[in-house]
Amino acid sequence: MSAALTDVVAEPTTTAPRTTLPTRDPDAPPPVPRRAVGRPDADELFARVGAWIAALGATWLVTQRFLPLSGVAWFVIVLLVAGIVMTALLSAMSTTFVEVRDRVAGVVVTAGAVLVGLALVSAVVFVFVRGWRPLTHLNFFTDDMSGVEPKAPFTEGGVLHAIIGSGIQLGIGLAVALPLGIGTAVFMTEVGGRFARIVRTVVEAMTALPSIVAGLFVYTTVILAAGVPRSGLAAGLAIGVMMLPIIARAADVVLRVVPGNLREASLALGASRWRTVWHVVLPTARPGLATAVILGVARGVGETSPVLLTSGAAPFITANPVGGAMNSLPLFIYTQVRSGEPHAIGRAFGAAVVLMTLVLALFVIARLVARPRRLRTRPSLRKRVVALVTTTGTRPRRTRNPRTDGETA
Repeated sequence: MSAALTDVVAEPTTTAPRTTLPTRDPDAPPPVPRRAVGRPDADELFARVGAWIAALGATWLVTQRFLPLSGVAWFVIVLLVAGIVMTALLSAMSTTFVEVRDRVAGVVVTAGAVLVGLALVSAVVFVFVRGWRPLTHLNFFTDDMSGVEPKAPFTEGGVLHAIIGSGIQLGIGLAVALPLGIGTAVFMTEVGGRFARIVRTVVEAMTALPSIVAGLFVYTTVILAAGVPRSGLAAGLAIGVMMLPIIARAADVVLRVVPGNLREASLALGASRWRTVWHVVLPTARPGLATAVILGVARGVGETSPVLLTSGAAPFITANPVGGAMNSLPLFIYTQVRSGEPHAIGRAFGAAVVLMTLVLALFVIARLVARPRRLRTRPSLRKRVVALVTTTGTRPRRTRNPRTDGETA
């Protein structure tokens, strides 16, 4: 037994391989820098830039030399088609079919976004360029058009009556459409059932309702049947009918996005269905509900035919919703353009600028109201400055402890 143990101990142990450090070769070429993720390489840059340069040259030849396609519109259309074709051809020379489809799809999406942005910017710039002259006169915002002829200069007349009328009519429309629209969305989302499906179908059908139909509905039911005179109240009800399906449909989509776990947690804690909707679902979906309201306001604030049928145009200020005809900004623009006079058309473009500014202001206010509340963990800057000023130069007084002071002494 001892001899066997001696043999085992005497066996040599295997040694691990030693680690050697690499040596640097001075004759080696410099390392190639790594390309960042998402950054295009030389081939991709050639396919992107070169394709559009070639497309620009081909477009100039087609529109200016080969075919009688003059004008900016034809140039943009041919350039877009040529850019897509050139991108596909140059990409197919060095990449696979999958990458070719990816690049072509990227070009189509980017070109569509650029076209939409250019259309929006061009429309806004065109309206501002045509309507800036009336905006330079203060009377345009402080006067109405009572006694002012279409040929009158910009120093006479204004849009104050139209601004007041649009505000009153939009307020009435919101007072009607906002609770009904959000209530309808809550019913379709939170209650459900067979009747909710019918309501959803009706709301989707009313989304494409022509504005003239809404005006005729209010005209026959409110003005003819109920005997209410043509006024701002009737126009506000017509605008509310136009806004109602937009708000209800958009709010329904927003409420569906709210996670079901929040509802289940609230119900599990003992809250009722109503308290769950009021304190959990609606606060969670508040930014989306603000977007739904903005969409409804954008649809209602620009309507002309319902206001023309239910209210009529008045050149003076009417602050009473039931006090007779009441003008609005879209109706003012319509009546001024119909006159055909250059000064009247200029006032119409100026009123269009005011209308776009009003919509932008309403959008900003709605976004600020719907912004989620943030818990303040730090005091505000004003409070911190006041606390710093009041505590500067003062030191906390040391209280006398007889036992400690006696021991120290």
